[in-house]
Amino acid sequence: MALSLHTIKKPKANSKKRKRIGRGNASGHGTYAGKGQKGQNARSGVSGLKRKGIKQVLLRTPKKRGFTSSKPKAQVVKVQDINANFKDNDVINSKVLLEKKLIKSVKLPIKILGSEKLSIKVKFDKIKMSKSVLEQITKKQK
Repeated sequence: MALSLHTIKKPKANSKKRKRIGRGNASGHGTYAGKGQKGQNARSGVSGLKRKGIKQVLLRTPKKRGFTSSKPKAQVVKVQDINANFKDNDVINSKVLLEKKLIKSVKLPIKILGSEKLSIKVKFDKIKMSKSVLEQITKKQK
């Protein structure tokens, strides 16, 4: 008999049936469903974390309340700083802000904030800004 795809059989160890628990006494795993009699582990609501080593991981993780985001916080640049460090018709991008030491890193996101008046005409290149700053820029361009 030649070996080909249609003649290959699964090994017996691979075809072991899973234990179906709590399906009546005839199944061999009825009544107590493999949990024995009484005690903590026989009751519902007992987690299997003790056995799997996950409990140690849970104990090691710090207990912090609330939500902590995985996204980095934006670096804030004030409108006052832009007025002080730039001239009319300057293009403001992350590299220029880093050179002027208004931000610490080019990799982190940047956002222009402030309710002050933007006294100069500048162009922003790939930089987020607050609604009030965005309105001022659109008015100046018109």
